[in-house]
Amino acid sequence: MDETSEEPRGRRTAAQRKSVLLRLDPAVHAALQRWAADELRSVNAQMEIVLRDALRSAGRAPHEAGPLPRRGRPRKGGDG
Repeated sequence: MDETSEEPRGRRTAAQRKSVLLRLDPAVHAALQRWAADELRSVNAQMEIVLRDALRSAGRAPHEAGPLPRRGRPRKGGDG
């Protein structure tokens, strides 16, 4: 996100998130799917958490990365 944006830092909409195509071994995907289900998350959310943890533990977490999106449905009224 550039500095001229009016959106507060750390707040990103779905359109501002990066989409990526990822090819995985089916067994790896199945294991990730089970892990995500155990933690009541989508596979996509689980992958983001795992990647962020790996970046943080390697000392490579980007300072400009916003927080993880809130879990669950957006609140009524559009403030969520």
